Amino acid sequence: MPIRDGLNPSRVRLPESGPWTTTLEYLLARFHVEREALLAKVAAAEVVDVDGVPVDDAMPFRANSFVWLYRDPAIEPRVPFEVDVLFQDDHLLVADKPHFLSSLPNGSYIVESAVVRLRRALDLPDLSPLHRLDRITAGVLLFSLNPRERGAYQTMFARREVRKSYRAVAGFRPDLALPHVVTSRIVKDRGTPTAYETPGESNAVTRVELIKARGDRALYRLDPSTGKTHQLRVHLNSLGIPIENDPFYPRLLDVPHDDYSRPLQLLAAEIAFTDPVTGQERHFASRRRLENWTSGQMEVLGQPD
Repeated sequence: MPIRDGLNPSRVRLPESGPWTTTLEYLLARFHVEREALLAKVAAAEVVDVDGVPVDDAMPFRANSFVWLYRDPAIEPRVPFEVDVLFQDDHLLVADKPHFLSSLPNGSYIVESAVVRLRRALDLPDLSPLHRLDRITAGVLLFSLNPRERGAYQTMFARREVRKSYRAVAGFRPDLALPHVVTSRIVKDRGTPTAYETPGESNAVTRVELIKARGDRALYRLDPSTGKTHQLRVHLNSLGIPIENDPFYPRLLDVPHDDYSRPLQLLAAEIAFTDPVTGQERHFASRRRLENWTSGQMEVLGQPD
């Protein structure tokens, strides 16, 4: 099923067993609150099985099979910041994501995500993110425009052929010798919001460089060569210099999702790579700044393409 109004269809898995004799009986039991909307979608042939066959009242219940349908997202409060486009050609779109906007539909944020906003605003239903940034991290985010080329770009990320550089505002430790490469094993358990370091084979590497210090705080450049969940936040916290306004590290804070007063002082500042489709050398830099360092100069490697 194609993307519609910026949203992917939802995949629903039928359970291993149950009292239902037809697929529709199960769907009506699962989505009983949305019964009328579901029946309308079935009548419009907008609920299909794995072979693309529309579900009707005669389709038998098939254990562990899948059906696809379009869900009607709940009304979401708008995140009051805009996602900017830094670059677009026939292959790539490069966005400058604000703090507090999700990269992908996730949890309570479906429509209020960078990919859905851009699909709708630019009429690009095939737009697909090539990586992600945490909701509370701002900066450069790459999207593929052509489904046939997406694999080449994703392989580039999997092979760690993309050079990413971040900026962060955190505490200053004059006793900390920098630049310094932090190497550790980071684990994030399913169902828990925070990640942690644990003994074992290293899976996370970050180069930390001091750009400038002002009193008890400093601006840092962070160059990760791996991409574990919350890696930069965990690594700076392990050095005793947690990123300013981080609601997870060193302590998990209960911050309402609509509290935009203290953005995490972490920015995906630059990204560079050899384009696997065109062969061009690409370099893109965020135009955003970290508000806790407004008078500082965000050093970059060069000018974006």
